Amino acid sequence: MAAPGSLLWFARHELRLSWRDWLAMMTGGRRVRLIGFTVGGFAIYALLHLIAAAIIAPPAAKDITADKSTLVMVTGTGLLFFSVMLSQALESITRVYYARSDLDLILSSPASTRRLFAVRTGAVALSTAVLSALLASPIINVLIAFAGPHWLWAYLVLPAFAALAVALAMAMTMGLFQLVGPKRTRLIAQILAAIVGAGFVIGIQAVAILSFDSYSRFSLFSSPELIADLPDAESPLWLPARAVMGDATAAIPVIATCLAILTIAMLFFSPSYGRLAIAAASVGQTGRGRARAGKHFTRRSPAQVLRQKEWRLLQRDPWLLSQTLMQMLYLVPPALLLWVNYGEGAGAFVVIVPVLVMAAGQLAGGLAWLALSGEDAFDLVATAPIPSRDILRAKIEAVLVVVAVVLAPLLALLALNDWTMALATGLCAALSAASATAIQVWFRVPMRRAMFRRRQVASRAATISEAFASITWAGTGALLSMGSWVAGLTAIIAIGVLGIARSLSPHRS
Repeated sequence: MAAPGSLLWFARHELRLSWRDWLAMMTGGRRVRLIGFTVGGFAIYALLHLIAAAIIAPPAAKDITADKSTLVMVTGTGLLFFSVMLSQALESITRVYYARSDLDLILSSPASTRRLFAVRTGAVALSTAVLSALLASPIINVLIAFAGPHWLWAYLVLPAFAALAVALAMAMTMGLFQLVGPKRTRLIAQILAAIVGAGFVIGIQAVAILSFDSYSRFSLFSSPELIADLPDAESPLWLPARAVMGDATAAIPVIATCLAILTIAMLFFSPSYGRLAIAAASVGQTGRGRARAGKHFTRRSPAQVLRQKEWRLLQRDPWLLSQTLMQMLYLVPPALLLWVNYGEGAGAFVVIVPVLVMAAGQLAGGLAWLALSGEDAFDLVATAPIPSRDILRAKIEAVLVVVAVVLAPLLALLALNDWTMALATGLCAALSAASATAIQVWFRVPMRRAMFRRRQVASRAATISEAFASITWAGTGALLSMGSWVAGLTAIIAIGVLGIARSLSPHRS
């Protein structure tokens, strides 16, 4: 048995909590769902391998040499994964300070806060490395199978860069504590997590659109102009790429450097963990003071009050930002493509139609879950002297208004180029948002708002139905904008998905 307060004891404690959290997220309290999740997960994982093999296998079957063009492509792809690592690490490090309910107990004990901080940051680094390896494994496995076993080094380099991402996330979080204080750090950190996660991808796509008139981010990495302007293949800049490709002389110093940076960061920031954790826990417990003079109740209808309530809660929710802001940021490349290709004809914009329709469905689904199932004041709202249908309608209106406000500028810009395509996109986006909202209505289950990360756990049928509905409406929008009669077929499929979802739902009102 490990001594209480030791590193091993804290590691067992964190492992037990992580396992419970993961199990609850995957099963929603029903162990039988784990079987379905496992089977579905393996099926999706196999499908990703097939897609990776179709794309990578032909060039991988040839001899891949560490020339300059290959190093640029590997480095660019690695930066895409690193942005995801840094985003996840920043959100996880923030949760280490704000989202744990056992800190009061542990910090009041004689246990060392440095050990606790070391274990928890190590757990963040491990979870970040596992997720990154899971996302990159289809590509790596295909390269191992077709290009050689030296690509196995990628599985050692990925955890090292996950450690570097955690170190950077710690530095950013500590900097926010010093600059803006514990009250605003959580909010700003979530915004930064979304920007970091999507910023690099958006930046690459923006450069590809501006320079190459292409929506593909990989067109930049294969650009002869960019490759010619970068340093030679012998430059130290390409050490991470060489490490991934199996060069041991490059991999060993890269891995050692990343781990050393994480160790130094843990030693440097661990003394302040207890103080900052207590400061973070006290946020929201102090009174806000008296209300400003001149604030009075105004006469409004119940629907107006309910809509205003939902919009205010969405504005105040700090964890919501990292979950939905990234979806909104991915609308930047379509907007830029519209701007650059203004007046070029409808053919230049067909690619962005399904993007807008999918974004509408995903954004509406997330916001609808918060408004319908993530109601922290459920008992208070339910006991109000207002018909339940009016409450439900007001929540749905609040969600759809937010989606409409987000998409309206892009649809207006698209209408200036081709009003028929804008009409088709707006119609399918509205149907996608309405479908996602309806599915959330049918499968609504009261849960705490803080459980937003686990909203897919409430019902696998709701998750699958929402995804298929968004995909089919996106396909309908693309086909309709091209004037294809097949759009009618995909629309019928989307309606069929909704019919199946409603037949499976516990709420059919």
